[in-house]
Amino acid sequence: MTETERCEQRKTAIHLLGSGVTPSAVAQQLARSISWVYKWQSRFEAEGWAGLQSRSRAPRQCPRQLGAGVRQNIRQARSELEAEAADGSSGLRYIGAAAVQARLVEQKVDPLPSSASIERVLRAAGMTQARPEPATAKVIYPHLHPVEPHQLCQVDIVPHFLTGGQAIACFNAIDVVSRYPTGQAYPRRRSQEAAEFLVQVWQEVGLPEYTQVDNEGCFSGGFTHPGVLGKVVRLALSVGTELVFSPLDHPESNGSVERFHQDYDHHVWDDTDLQDCADVQRQADTFFPAYRHSRHQRALHGHSPTQVHQRLPAQKLSPTFTLPPDKLPLTEGRVHFMRLVSPARTVSVLNMTWLVPDAQPHQGVWVTLELKPNGASLRVYDQAPDAQRRTCLVEHPFPLQEPVQPWRSAGQSPPPSNLLADLIMGTILRLDQVVAFFSTMF
Repeated sequence: MTETERCEQRKTAIHLLGSGVTPSAVAQQLARSISWVYKWQSRFEAEGWAGLQSRSRAPRQCPRQLGAGVRQNIRQARSELEAEAADGSSGLRYIGAAAVQARLVEQKVDPLPSSASIERVLRAAGMTQARPEPATAKVIYPHLHPVEPHQLCQVDIVPHFLTGGQAIACFNAIDVVSRYPTGQAYPRRRSQEAAEFLVQVWQEVGLPEYTQVDNEGCFSGGFTHPGVLGKVVRLALSVGTELVFSPLDHPESNGSVERFHQDYDHHVWDDTDLQDCADVQRQADTFFPAYRHSRHQRALHGHSPTQVHQRLPAQKLSPTFTLPPDKLPLTEGRVHFMRLVSPARTVSVLNMTWLVPDAQPHQGVWVTLELKPNGASLRVYDQAPDAQRRTCLVEHPFPLQEPVQPWRSAGQSPPPSNLLADLIMGTILRLDQVVAFFSTMF
């Protein structure tokens, strides 16, 4: 019932009472309680027809309401952040509720308002803009749900153009949980650059359980040869992280790094005149440390990416690791693909078509290629590996043209003479390396 309808019903009750109908009969006729009739009769007698309008139900006093001084602190902090963002004096350009709250923490404002309260104050002051409604995804893909740092790192490339028109490939990576990033600009986007950047990621950010990339040729190995296992795939297998390829044409699945690109573009490329890769990297080398120590992100609850990232010890690729000049061998391990089932109930993986008869057309599925010394298999699942329950929809043998080496004999770990030193430095990544080292001593 609308407010207008409620008001008309109250007027009807007053008319009936005025015509001599008893309050109990009015209540019965209008399907209301007798107390309701007496309430509005009393209101009418005291205030007339205007008294039949609904009154505000807001409490007369709100003990949790922010004081005028705190509201002023919020508005002033937002204004300061906007000014700093405009002139670039702070190095970062965040002005949202989390950034305001971090500024209030620095100013020792007490009581400290919540992010929701800050947003309400800023909205009331006309200092915010409406957020665009997110686009609804047409396909729901199985995806990982990391809850700790070092479980999932997303990697992507954002293209830019230098002054003069030269294209530049900006590789960025970010730990999905801690939001700890790194990046590097290259003049080209070949598999060599992709592999070099991944080595940098695994040395700086750490070697995660899963490393997610998109389907660009520099990551996937190209779109020509069927069953191709390219440089990046071989590199990931050799160091022990499980590579995950995002769905085709679905950037939402790589959402953490896609959102980070916006911050990167805003702070590195906006309002700058960059002449070459060195210029880009100099600008980025100021941004990345500032981002890692900023507390502007609401999801981190007042902590910086560095603080969250360091909660758990990172397993990092040895700083002495370098890419071998020759082709990497195939090493046992797993590679994953998020894919869409076609109307013909097939999925496309590594330039090959695989039948999934038990899947539904347009269903998102998770595909795992597992390589072992005795062969390789490709399995299609309805859920990601970290799901409590999932079903294998189909399994296919995967054709290989070369042998698969056990992980510890792939030749990618440091030589035995350096292994103990790396262990002491905390850079060992796999337990079987340690076992292999000590087995050589007896």
